[in-house]
Amino acid sequence: MAEQTDRAVPAEIRTAQVRGPGSPATGAHDEPPSVPERPDAAVVRDALGVGIAVGLSGFAFGVTSAGAGLSVWQTCALSLLVFTGASQFALVGALAAGGNPFTAAAGAFFLGARNAFYGLRLSAVLGYRGAVRPLAAHWIIDETAAVTLAQTGRRSARLGFTVTGLSLYVLWNLTTLGGALGARALGDTAAWGLDAAGPAVFVALLAPMLRSAVERCTAGLAVLLLLVTLPVLPAGVPVLLSALAAPAVLVVQGRWRRKPAPQERAGGHDTVEEDRT
Repeated sequence: MAEQTDRAVPAEIRTAQVRGPGSPATGAHDEPPSVPERPDAAVVRDALGVGIAVGLSGFAFGVTSAGAGLSVWQTCALSLLVFTGASQFALVGALAAGGNPFTAAAGAFFLGARNAFYGLRLSAVLGYRGAVRPLAAHWIIDETAAVTLAQTGRRSARLGFTVTGLSLYVLWNLTTLGGALGARALGDTAAWGLDAAGPAVFVALLAPMLRSAVERCTAGLAVLLLLVTLPVLPAGVPVLLSALAAPAVLVVQGRWRRKPAPQERAGGHDTVEEDRT
Protein backbone atom coordinates (compact mmCIF):
# COMPACT_ATOMS: atom_id res chain seq x y z
CA MET A 1 0.00 0.00 0.00
CA ALA A 2 2.86 2.37 0.86
CA GLU A 3 4.50 1.68 -2.49
CA GLN A 4 1.26 2.40 -4.35
CA THR A 5 0.87 5.68 -2.45
CA ASP A 6 4.43 6.75 -3.31
CA ARG A 7 3.85 5.98 -6.98
CA ALA A 8 0.73 8.11 -6.99
CA VAL A 9 2.65 11.16 -5.77
CA PRO A 10 4.45 13.10 -8.54
CA ALA A 11 8.24 12.92 -8.51
CA GLU A 12 8.63 16.72 -8.08
CA ILE A 13 6.57 16.68 -4.88
CA ARG A 14 8.44 13.68 -3.45
CA THR A 15 11.76 15.41 -4.18
CA ALA A 16 10.59 18.61 -2.51
CA GLN A 17 9.47 16.63 0.56
CA VAL A 18 12.87 14.97 0.83
CA ARG A 19 14.74 18.25 0.46
CA GLY A 20 12.55 20.12 2.87
CA PRO A 21 11.07 23.59 2.52
CA GLY A 22 14.30 25.39 3.43
CA SER A 23 16.64 23.53 1.08
CA PRO A 24 17.79 25.20 -2.14
CA ALA A 25 16.25 23.87 -5.33
CA THR A 26 18.49 22.16 -7.85
CA GLY A 27 17.88 20.87 -11.33
CA ALA A 28 17.96 21.72 -14.99
CA HIS A 29 14.98 24.06 -14.75
CA ASP A 30 16.39 26.21 -11.95
CA GLU A 31 17.12 29.84 -12.90
CA PRO A 32 19.44 32.29 -11.13
CA PRO A 33 17.73 35.13 -9.30
CA SER A 34 17.21 38.09 -11.61
CA VAL A 35 18.89 41.41 -10.81
CA PRO A 36 16.35 44.26 -10.62
CA GLU A 37 16.57 47.06 -13.15
CA ARG A 38 17.84 50.43 -11.96
CA PRO A 39 15.25 53.22 -11.71
CA ASP A 40 14.94 55.27 -14.87
CA ALA A 41 15.62 58.49 -12.98
CA ALA A 42 18.96 57.17 -11.70
CA VAL A 43 20.00 56.00 -15.16
CA VAL A 44 19.07 59.32 -16.78
CA ARG A 45 20.85 61.27 -14.02
CA ASP A 46 24.11 59.36 -14.49
CA ALA A 47 23.87 59.50 -18.28
CA LEU A 48 23.26 63.25 -18.34
CA GLY A 49 26.09 63.81 -15.88
CA VAL A 50 28.55 62.06 -18.18
CA GLY A 51 27.13 63.59 -21.37
CA ILE A 52 27.20 67.17 -20.10
CA ALA A 53 30.60 66.94 -18.38
CA VAL A 54 32.36 65.48 -21.40
CA GLY A 55 30.32 67.39 -23.97
CA LEU A 56 31.61 70.71 -22.66
CA SER A 57 35.15 69.72 -23.61
CA GLY A 58 34.10 70.07 -27.26
CA PHE A 59 34.80 73.77 -26.81
CA ALA A 60 38.47 72.94 -26.21
CA PHE A 61 38.53 70.81 -29.34
CA GLY A 62 37.02 73.59 -31.44
CA VAL A 63 39.61 76.06 -30.24
CA THR A 64 42.49 73.60 -30.68
CA SER A 65 41.35 72.59 -34.14
CA ALA A 66 41.02 76.19 -35.30
CA GLY A 67 44.45 76.95 -33.85
CA ALA A 68 45.88 74.04 -35.85
CA GLY A 69 44.74 75.69 -39.07
CA LEU A 70 41.47 73.87 -39.77
CA SER A 71 38.50 75.92 -40.89
CA VAL A 72 35.21 76.11 -39.00
CA TRP A 73 33.46 73.70 -41.34
CA GLN A 74 36.35 71.21 -41.23
CA THR A 75 36.33 71.32 -37.43
CA CYS A 76 32.58 70.79 -37.25
CA ALA A 77 32.74 67.98 -39.83
CA LEU A 78 35.21 66.11 -37.63
CA SER A 79 32.87 66.27 -34.65
CA LEU A 80 29.81 65.34 -36.69
CA LEU A 81 31.32 62.46 -38.63
CA VAL A 82 34.16 61.14 -36.47
CA PHE A 83 32.70 61.79 -33.00
CA THR A 84 35.45 60.29 -30.89
CA GLY A 85 37.25 62.94 -28.89
CA ALA A 86 40.58 61.21 -28.34
CA SER A 87 41.06 60.57 -32.06
CA GLN A 88 40.00 64.10 -32.94
CA PHE A 89 42.46 65.64 -30.50
CA ALA A 90 45.21 63.31 -31.71
CA LEU A 91 44.58 64.34 -35.31
CA VAL A 92 44.56 68.10 -34.79
CA GLY A 93 47.45 67.85 -32.30
CA ALA A 94 49.62 66.08 -34.85
CA LEU A 95 48.68 68.60 -37.52
CA ALA A 96 49.43 71.51 -35.19
CA ALA A 97 52.88 70.04 -34.52
CA GLY A 98 53.59 69.98 -38.27
CA GLY A 99 53.06 66.27 -38.75
CA ASN A 100 52.22 64.57 -42.01
CA PRO A 101 48.42 64.47 -42.56
CA PHE A 102 48.48 60.76 -43.42
CA THR A 103 50.52 59.91 -40.32
CA ALA A 104 48.18 62.01 -38.19
CA ALA A 105 45.14 60.30 -39.70
CA ALA A 106 46.69 56.86 -39.13
CA GLY A 107 47.34 57.66 -35.47
CA ALA A 108 43.78 58.88 -35.01
CA PHE A 109 42.45 55.76 -36.74
CA PHE A 110 44.33 53.32 -34.54
CA LEU A 111 43.38 55.28 -31.44
CA GLY A 112 39.71 55.07 -32.41
CA ALA A 113 39.89 51.37 -33.25
CA ARG A 114 39.09 50.57 -29.62
CA ASN A 115 35.49 51.56 -30.33
CA ALA A 116 35.16 48.48 -32.53
CA PHE A 117 35.89 46.30 -29.51
CA TYR A 118 33.30 48.24 -27.50
CA GLY A 119 30.84 47.48 -30.27
CA LEU A 120 31.38 43.73 -29.97
CA ARG A 121 30.40 43.85 -26.32
CA LEU A 122 27.58 46.39 -26.60
CA SER A 123 26.00 44.53 -29.51
CA ALA A 124 25.01 41.69 -27.18
CA VAL A 125 24.00 44.03 -24.36
CA LEU A 126 21.81 46.39 -26.39
CA GLY A 127 20.43 43.89 -28.90
CA TYR A 128 19.59 46.46 -31.56
CA ARG A 129 18.42 45.19 -34.94
CA GLY A 130 17.73 46.62 -38.39
CA ALA A 131 18.30 50.26 -39.24
CA VAL A 132 18.92 51.23 -35.62
CA ARG A 133 22.11 49.18 -35.50
CA PRO A 134 24.34 51.36 -37.79
CA LEU A 135 22.96 54.53 -36.20
CA ALA A 136 23.81 53.29 -32.72
CA ALA A 137 27.30 52.31 -33.89
CA HIS A 138 28.13 55.99 -34.44
CA TRP A 139 27.59 56.65 -30.73
CA ILE A 140 29.79 53.84 -29.43
CA ILE A 141 32.59 55.63 -27.60
CA ASP A 142 34.22 55.47 -24.17
CA GLU A 143 31.47 57.34 -22.35
CA THR A 144 28.47 55.49 -23.79
CA ALA A 145 30.20 52.14 -23.26
CA ALA A 146 30.94 52.97 -19.61
CA VAL A 147 27.37 54.04 -18.84
CA THR A 148 25.80 51.12 -20.73
CA LEU A 149 27.92 48.40 -19.16
CA ALA A 150 27.21 49.78 -15.68
CA GLN A 151 23.51 48.89 -16.00
CA THR A 152 21.89 45.68 -14.76
CA GLY A 153 19.43 44.97 -17.58
CA ARG A 154 18.76 45.56 -21.27
CA ARG A 155 16.10 48.19 -20.73
CA SER A 156 18.26 50.37 -18.47
CA ALA A 157 21.27 49.73 -20.71
CA ARG A 158 19.40 51.05 -23.74
CA LEU A 159 18.17 54.06 -21.79
CA GLY A 160 21.65 54.88 -20.52
CA PHE A 161 23.17 54.45 -23.97
CA THR A 162 20.56 56.64 -25.66
CA VAL A 163 20.63 59.48 -23.13
CA THR A 164 24.42 59.52 -22.93
CA GLY A 165 24.89 59.35 -26.70
CA LEU A 166 22.25 61.95 -27.52
CA SER A 167 23.28 64.50 -24.88
CA LEU A 168 26.97 64.08 -25.62
CA TYR A 169 26.56 64.23 -29.41
CA VAL A 170 24.43 67.37 -29.35
CA LEU A 171 26.51 69.22 -26.76
CA TRP A 172 29.86 68.13 -28.23
CA ASN A 173 28.95 69.49 -31.66
CA LEU A 174 27.49 72.73 -30.30
CA THR A 175 30.56 73.45 -28.18
CA THR A 176 32.83 72.50 -31.09
CA LEU A 177 31.15 75.16 -33.20
CA GLY A 178 31.40 77.69 -30.38
CA GLY A 179 35.09 76.93 -29.84
CA ALA A 180 35.91 77.19 -33.53
CA LEU A 181 34.11 80.54 -33.84
CA GLY A 182 35.62 81.90 -30.65
CA ALA A 183 39.20 80.85 -31.38
CA ARG A 184 40.03 84.17 -33.01
CA ALA A 185 38.86 86.11 -29.97
CA LEU A 186 41.07 84.03 -27.68
CA GLY A 187 44.20 84.63 -29.71
CA ASP A 188 47.02 82.21 -28.91
CA THR A 189 45.28 78.99 -27.90
CA ALA A 190 48.48 77.49 -26.48
CA ALA A 191 48.61 80.24 -23.86
CA TRP A 192 45.25 79.09 -22.47
CA GLY A 193 46.30 75.45 -22.26
CA LEU A 194 43.07 74.27 -23.85
CA ASP A 195 44.90 71.69 -25.93
CA ALA A 196 45.41 69.69 -22.72
CA ALA A 197 41.69 69.55 -21.89
CA GLY A 198 40.92 66.64 -24.22
CA PRO A 199 43.75 64.37 -23.07
CA ALA A 200 42.94 65.24 -19.45
CA VAL A 201 39.33 64.14 -19.90
CA PHE A 202 40.47 60.93 -21.60
CA VAL A 203 42.90 60.11 -18.78
CA ALA A 204 40.21 60.81 -16.19
CA LEU A 205 37.91 58.32 -17.92
CA LEU A 206 40.62 55.73 -18.43
CA ALA A 207 42.24 55.77 -14.97
CA PRO A 208 39.34 54.12 -13.05
CA MET A 209 39.23 51.31 -15.63
CA LEU A 210 42.84 50.23 -14.97
CA ARG A 211 42.04 47.67 -12.28
CA SER A 212 44.37 44.75 -12.95
CA ALA A 213 48.16 44.70 -12.92
CA VAL A 214 48.25 43.86 -16.64
CA GLU A 215 46.14 46.90 -17.51
CA ARG A 216 48.26 49.22 -15.37
CA CYS A 217 51.50 47.84 -16.82
CA THR A 218 50.16 48.30 -20.35
CA ALA A 219 49.17 51.91 -19.69
CA GLY A 220 52.51 52.67 -18.01
CA LEU A 221 54.52 51.15 -20.85
CA ALA A 222 52.46 53.06 -23.42
CA VAL A 223 53.15 56.34 -21.62
CA LEU A 224 56.86 55.50 -21.39
CA LEU A 225 57.07 54.73 -25.12
CA LEU A 226 55.26 57.96 -25.90
CA LEU A 227 57.57 60.10 -23.75
CA VAL A 228 60.73 58.50 -25.12
CA THR A 229 59.79 58.71 -28.81
CA LEU A 230 57.97 62.06 -28.78
CA PRO A 231 61.09 64.28 -29.01
CA VAL A 232 62.76 62.27 -31.80
CA LEU A 233 59.97 61.02 -34.08
CA PRO A 234 57.52 62.90 -36.33
CA ALA A 235 54.18 63.91 -34.88
CA GLY A 236 51.68 61.07 -34.85
CA VAL A 237 54.25 58.27 -34.95
CA PRO A 238 54.70 58.06 -31.14
CA VAL A 239 50.98 57.35 -30.78
CA LEU A 240 51.29 54.43 -33.18
CA LEU A 241 54.32 53.03 -31.37
CA SER A 242 52.66 53.31 -27.97
CA ALA A 243 50.08 50.78 -29.16
CA LEU A 244 52.85 48.16 -29.09
CA ALA A 245 52.63 48.21 -25.29
CA ALA A 246 49.60 45.91 -25.29
CA PRO A 247 51.11 42.96 -27.21
CA ALA A 248 54.42 43.38 -25.37
CA VAL A 249 52.77 43.06 -21.96
CA LEU A 250 50.66 40.12 -23.12
CA VAL A 251 53.76 38.27 -24.37
CA VAL A 252 55.53 38.77 -21.05
CA GLN A 253 52.42 37.65 -19.18
CA GLY A 254 52.15 34.50 -21.30
CA ARG A 255 55.77 33.55 -20.68
CA TRP A 256 55.39 34.20 -16.97
CA ARG A 257 52.38 31.91 -16.73
CA ARG A 258 54.13 29.10 -18.62
CA LYS A 259 57.14 29.30 -16.33
CA PRO A 260 56.83 26.53 -13.66
CA ALA A 261 56.96 27.55 -10.03
CA PRO A 262 59.99 26.47 -7.93
CA GLN A 263 57.84 24.17 -5.82
CA GLU A 264 56.45 22.49 -8.93
CA ARG A 265 59.96 21.89 -10.28
CA ALA A 266 61.10 20.48 -6.94
CA GLY A 267 58.00 18.29 -6.70
CA GLY A 268 58.54 16.95 -10.20
CA HIS A 269 62.15 16.08 -9.36
CA ASP A 270 61.06 14.18 -6.27
CA THR A 271 58.54 12.27 -8.31
CA VAL A 272 61.18 11.24 -10.82
CA GLU A 273 63.48 10.06 -8.02
CA GLU A 274 60.64 8.06 -6.48
CA ASP A 275 59.89 6.45 -9.84
CA ARG A 276 63.52 5.48 -10.25
CA THR A 277 63.54 3.95 -6.77
